[in-house]
Amino acid sequence: MKTITLYRPVGLKEMELITASNFKTFPPRLEWQPIFYPVMNQEYAAQIAREWNTPDEFSSYCGIVTAFEVDSEYLQQFEIQNVGDKNHNELWIPSEELRTFNENIVGEIKIKQVFYGEKYQPSQNETLNKKLKEIDAL
Repeated sequence: MKTITLYRPVGLKEMELITASNFKTFPPRLEWQPIFYPVMNQEYAAQIAREWNTPDEFSSYCGIVTAFEVDSEYLQQFEIQNVGDKNHNELWIPSEELRTFNENIVGEIKIKQVFYGEKYQPSQNETLNKKLKEIDAL
């Protein structure tokens, strides 16, 4: 099976839910979030995590870049959307499709980068804190 690496910037609360799934799935979207937006490259994910998540209270002032592999055949049904600069490419997955999307993730959702805002407070989840410290040490 061929896979494609996708990236997703998340806040601390979403990462806690991913951790609770043993790094296998993304949590359901909230009712006001009709689309799940994985991005096509780590640079764009890092930009979002750094610029949007770290000043955001809902993200707990933390931006985390995740990377994960998805079955490339499954992804063919989604058109790549460019939303700005040449590297601002993402997929638009309808929220009702997220369960099937999660079923097509191959392996674990990995943490690649972490950015902290001034008001960041560590998670109560020790497993997640350990993973974040490992990334910080790199």
